[in-house]
Amino acid sequence: QVQLVESGGGLVQPGGSLRLSCAASGSIFAPFSIFTMGWYRQAPGKQRELVASIVSGGSTNYADSVKGRFTISRDNAKKTMYLQMNSLKPEDTAVYLCTVTIRARDYWGQGTQVTVSS
Repeated sequence: QVQLVESGGGLVQPGGSLRLSCAASGSIFAPFSIFTMGWYRQAPGKQRELVASIVSGGSTNYADSVKGRFTISRDNAKKTMYLQMNSLKPEDTAVYLCTVTIRARDYWGQGTQVTVSS
């Protein structure tokens, strides 16, 4: 019914930057602006971690580990969310997944790989 597709991942050197995108499509019969969205990340053998979230009014929240380096944003007209990642560290290496909550149900993308390595 609702599909999320992440893009923008890749291999970068420490200190580099990437911008992730999450595009929503499908049966969304409500103003997209009212939905909360977020980015999670998960490395092999580790628990999923909430990286950042953004609510309908634009307020944002970040994990302490990324605060000051990452910026979450959204374009409601395009039904798209972004995660700008600067000053990347090897510890940021993970699969990044986007999520949106619509009518009390969470929808997930398939994820995009981010690898930070020299």
